[in-house]
Amino acid sequence: QVQLVESGGGLVQAGASLNLSCETSGITFHYYHFGWFRQAPGKEREFVAAIDWKKSETSYSDSAKGRFTISRDNTEKTAYLRMSSLKTEDTAVYYCTSDKSFSTIQTSPTYWGQGTLVTVSS
Repeated sequence: QVQLVESGGGLVQAGASLNLSCETSGITFHYYHFGWFRQAPGKEREFVAAIDWKKSETSYSDSAKGRFTISRDNTEKTAYLRMSSLKTEDTAVYYCTSDKSFSTIQTSPTYWGQGTLVTVSS
């Protein structure tokens, strides 16, 4: 059974940084691409960032570029999202995702975690 478990969410002030982690089980980690989506209150889920299995290619939404960094540790079977210069509009539930297709990971990933809440106060 595939499991993606996010951690690291919390309440921070605008301008702060936060590191999210995604621990995985039930999949051959290095065969999969990983990504992050988020869903803000009253809004649809949106793509945030993705990284391919070779760690050679990344993709970011316009809102994440320059502030967020996605990474992965194939030994630890964990994906990460480092968020800097957080804004109140970054408040959302952040979901870890996984898929074997790098295009699909950015649109409709197969596997999803339960999400971790990030709240950015002004």
